[in-house]
Amino acid sequence: MSNQLSDLLAAWQSDSSGTQWVLGTVYKTEGSAYRKAGALMLINGFGQQFGLLSGGCLESDILRNARRVMLSGKAMTLVYDGSDEDDLSFRLGIGCGGKVYIMLQLISADNDLGLQALATALKRRQPGTYYQKIGGNQAYFKVGEHRPPQRSQIKDGWLVTPIRPEPHLLVIGGGIDARPLVGMAKLMGWQVTLADPRPANARAEHFPEADHVLRDCDNLSAIVADTSVDAAVLMSHSIALDAHALGQLHNAGLKHIALLGPRHRFAQVLGRAGLKESELRCRVSGPAGLPIGGQLPESIALSILAECHAVLHQHTLQPELRVAVAQ
Repeated sequence: MSNQLSDLLAAWQSDSSGTQWVLGTVYKTEGSAYRKAGALMLINGFGQQFGLLSGGCLESDILRNARRVMLSGKAMTLVYDGSDEDDLSFRLGIGCGGKVYIMLQLISADNDLGLQALATALKRRQPGTYYQKIGGNQAYFKVGEHRPPQRSQIKDGWLVTPIRPEPHLLVIGGGIDARPLVGMAKLMGWQVTLADPRPANARAEHFPEADHVLRDCDNLSAIVADTSVDAAVLMSHSIALDAHALGQLHNAGLKHIALLGPRHRFAQVLGRAGLKESELRCRVSGPAGLPIGGQLPESIALSILAECHAVLHQHTLQPELRVAVAQ
């Protein structure tokens, strides 16, 4: 199971009434910290933990305090100060040196803290905003707010956290080299749809992790719209098929398209699609991926997903990587 919020909520939903549950949340950090504000974790009465609020070093103490919340029924706030010699996090020798503020809230049949609404929205791939009262047992979720914050922030005693569905990746091409790409994306908790019209490719038995395996590449724009696809990787090893896909996808509202192959092949695909680079309506990376070295399919998959991850999380590439990608 990944640490994506949808997986955490699925674990809670599978046994929400069979045991007690506590929601743990990082609501503020100062200095260096493994997780930032808005990080969530679910803890049940069996001592099971889903998600992380630290690198694993604070979880045993968080679990101990979660049991106290289950007994008292009252929310609790915790502070771990890595710069204080008398603090638990310092004595554990974690080394981060920052301060982490955590709240624990009891989930009950009468008050699910808005988690059911949140889980439903994620299943429908609807973004929204999650509100939690710091130090209290109040929380709720709103779907599709007009201007949600880019990251978690505290406002009038409430933690306000933007919630977005996990990335949905469309992979065009079901060759052997697509297998590690699909596997890695699923390991990160992403949704993955694979499409390839060729009979020898895109077999479901070769891609057991994929959420969907399609044998039709003629309606890609509709697939993007209907299933909220965020990014696509074109790796069919066929100029004709990649061009057919690019012609449909470049103006379908994607945040990122990665095209496997060298720069001169990118030009061939554009020509076959009847497009100029200036006409592309979204970010297209060709060659795909970051220059991290390595030639094996696993290395290529890591390179492609690393770049895709950076784009989807609006993270600016380091200057040396930007220069290398442009070459």
